[in-house]
Amino acid sequence: MLDELKKIYSGKKVFLTGHTGFKGSWLLKVLTILGAEVKGYALVPENKFDLFNLINGQNICNSVIGDLRNKELLLKSIISFQPDFIFHLAAQPLVRLSYQIPSETFEINAIGTANLLDGVRALEKNCSIILITTDKVYHNNEWEYPYREIDRLGGYDPYSASKACTELVIDSYRNSFFNLANYNKHGKGVAVGRAGNVIGGGDWAKDRLIPDIARALYKNEKVIVRNPDSIRPWQHVLEPLKGYLILGMNLSKDPVKYAQAYNFGPYAEDALSVKKMVELSIKFWETGEYEIVQLSNQPHEAGLLKLDISKANNELKWKPQFNAENAVKYTMNWYKNFYLNKNEIDKYTDSQVNEFLT
Repeated sequence: MLDELKKIYSGKKVFLTGHTGFKGSWLLKVLTILGAEVKGYALVPENKFDLFNLINGQNICNSVIGDLRNKELLLKSIISFQPDFIFHLAAQPLVRLSYQIPSETFEINAIGTANLLDGVRALEKNCSIILITTDKVYHNNEWEYPYREIDRLGGYDPYSASKACTELVIDSYRNSFFNLANYNKHGKGVAVGRAGNVIGGGDWAKDRLIPDIARALYKNEKVIVRNPDSIRPWQHVLEPLKGYLILGMNLSKDPVKYAQAYNFGPYAEDALSVKKMVELSIKFWETGEYEIVQLSNQPHEAGLLKLDISKANNELKWKPQFNAENAVKYTMNWYKNFYLNKNEIDKYTDSQVNEFLT
């Protein structure tokens, strides 16, 4: 797979939004290994230990610091670069934070995507655009049935609803300006990747399970578990990133066929509870304890969510490489290496990418 992806992306110009974030930094690292020329557009990383800084992101891409709501700067950044591919990962990605800044979450996620697509409209060359939303775009009935790409979209919390709105924005632009019937005129293939609950080294976000676990275990503190029975489709961050890259590869070859939405998630048996994920983390850390706490007046978070990944499997020949246990092991090994020797973590990140893709 590494050689196949290199043939597609080596020497190509890739515009990557959200390149200073967790998933964006991992994708920046992968694209650099593939030999792509990357221009990033995102906010300033929050602290010196963000993955972007640990992998010397400033030195491996043309980094533009900007907000998606700055339409003029975003347009200028896209047009001046003339990209062959666009991967749009920038977002306000946190459910609990969306309760604190709901209108800003809608602005960044939905209107920000519209601003990006306006930049694509002004791009006078063929381009493959992969827009990343989330598994939470589905109207979640919290049943055992795994959601398919054709299922109803919706959202309880502002984050989920903003991403469902984003999908409506994408669909409108695809119909109005990038209609597949007129592809020979506009030359734009627009696809969507839906994934969520990714884990991996270098994530320090507040109110995320794995970062909270790693911090607590390093400090020899008890891991506080607030929603032990919530079930999510956990996967290592490299799994959906590989899916996005495979989608981009196919989209560049046959944009009319692949300009669709695709789910990227684990197999059904790897949709584990929060409690089980904590237990696996402690197992691979080789020490630690956890405590379940009942917190009152907490914002609503969905308890059960599963994805049907048969479409990506059948059409893209993508499938998960790791089960949940291996994903947790890969993640905990990254954090242990980080705390052991921060100066060598860039090389260790390289080794995880190369091992995963070969």
